[in-house]
Amino acid sequence: MKKWIAAGTFALAAFLMPNDADASSQYTVQSGDTLWLISQQYGITVDELKANNGLTDTMIYPGDVLNTGEAVRDDKVDLLSRLVHSEARGESYEGKVAVAAVVLNRIESSDFPDTMTEVIYETHGNSYAFEPVMNGTIYNEPGAESVKAARDALNGNDPSNGALFFFNPDTATSDWVDRLTIDSRIGNHVFASN
Repeated sequence: MKKWIAAGTFALAAFLMPNDADASSQYTVQSGDTLWLISQQYGITVDELKANNGLTDTMIYPGDVLNTGEAVRDDKVDLLSRLVHSEARGESYEGKVAVAAVVLNRIESSDFPDTMTEVIYETHGNSYAFEPVMNGTIYNEPGAESVKAARDALNGNDPSNGALFFFNPDTATSDWVDRLTIDSRIGNHVFASN
């Protein structure tokens, strides 16, 4: 039984490894692949995978060569996971994904900038929107769980339920938080909308 489990684990790991031909940006579709499986493998969203390849639906066929756009994905995952690591260190995995989702929700909102970099480095007067940018902890290397949380949020997981803000009510010192509508609480963070 143990040999079968080990062999099955090895086979699954081999199946999920990128194609050797150009692992940084291309993947050759294998029998049984779906866009969702490939997106999980490369840590990008299905929509990004479709956009990278000009696809209008989810139909793919064995032998198709897909552009994974991994270089772009790496920058997004890196920046987002650094923010998650700094803002949600010590929080549950769900709390980390929720923090990442808030950044992505802001990108989609007309009330915030349109790119991840602009959202994360946004300023208000003499301060930044996110404390880790101001204190420099955003430059710390993120842990594996923060990287996974960033990837999950980029793939559409949003435990914040569309929130645009998060804060720790026990340590928040600004009175602007009193104007927000609190939607949920995950760990030490409260998630809120306008």
